Amino acid sequence: MGGLFKDILGSNESLFKNDVALDYSFVPKIVPYREKEQRIIASCIKPLFLEKSGKNVFIFGQPGVGKTVALRKVLSELEEETDEILPIYINCWQRNTTFKIILEICDLMDFKFVQNKKTEELFRWIKQNLNKKSVVFVFDEVDKLEDLDFLYMILEEIYRKTIILITNHKDWIIGLDERIKSRLMPEIIEFNPYNYSETKGILKQRCEYAFPPNVLNEDAFELIAKKTFELQDIRMGLHLMKESASIAESKSSRKILLEHAQLALSKINEFTIKNPDELAADEHLILNLIRDNSGKKIGDLFKSYQENGGKLVYKSFQRKIEKLEKSKFISVEKTAGGNEGNTTIIKSNSEKKLTEF
Repeated sequence: MGGLFKDILGSNESLFKNDVALDYSFVPKIVPYREKEQRIIASCIKPLFLEKSGKNVFIFGQPGVGKTVALRKVLSELEEETDEILPIYINCWQRNTTFKIILEICDLMDFKFVQNKKTEELFRWIKQNLNKKSVVFVFDEVDKLEDLDFLYMILEEIYRKTIILITNHKDWIIGLDERIKSRLMPEIIEFNPYNYSETKGILKQRCEYAFPPNVLNEDAFELIAKKTFELQDIRMGLHLMKESASIAESKSSRKILLEHAQLALSKINEFTIKNPDELAADEHLILNLIRDNSGKKIGDLFKSYQENGGKLVYKSFQRKIEKLEKSKFISVEKTAGGNEGNTTIIKSNSEKKLTEF
């Protein structure tokens, strides 16, 4: 191609070497800066190798600090090491009741005959099979659970196990039922936010997986790293790298330049996992109420919702709030204790400044 056009990307060319590396669920070969936490988790699982019960673990830390990625890495190494210890990972966002969790465990254990069976019957099958070996249960996003019967069942009836619970909310464990708390007795691990050089290191690693060498210009990378550190959420950095590359591709550029990263950054306020147009009418009503009453308690918002003709019961309303939080339209702050006991404050993200996102 002549000198005039050498920087133009061909229609069948891509800047990406592996765009999956920019997905948050991608588990790199090495999970940097979480070795200490991974070692503690591994030491809690270690007794299972000796056919003893392991220690339980409670992990907390704000979103985007590598809790799930680090845990998945531990599980993948465990699978490489032995067939005698079964890893079971469940995200409680989608599976938030005992019945759904029991069904998922059956599915992960390839038990297909679940039709018309009650929870107790299914758990009996799980118990018979799991008690032949050792098991590591990981329950991620445990603050989304509606009941904890399954946890009590596992604590009581599965012999050799380590239970790992993950949440953004440090206080979640305080509200646990005493009979569960006394049996759980977990090791508590906090995942602190990454510092600036760690943030850069993680993004650099993902950049090397995702793009061929020298595709992402240094100044564009610096801008993304700075913003990611400011927001203290690695997911945002991965999103910005992906978005910058897509913008560069749309302009047929062979490199991701500062201007592409700036454009991606200007769109950051639109960064929601779902498009607002896809929201159901009920969710629209709730979202608009939150935008008009940002910073209010969930109970007060529910009252306004009913006054505005909302038909959902409180539990379903709560689920809609969780869905909107998951899709990043709103943020939810839970506080424990104080004069009013536990309170939940709901804020709209549309009015947040970029630096607070």
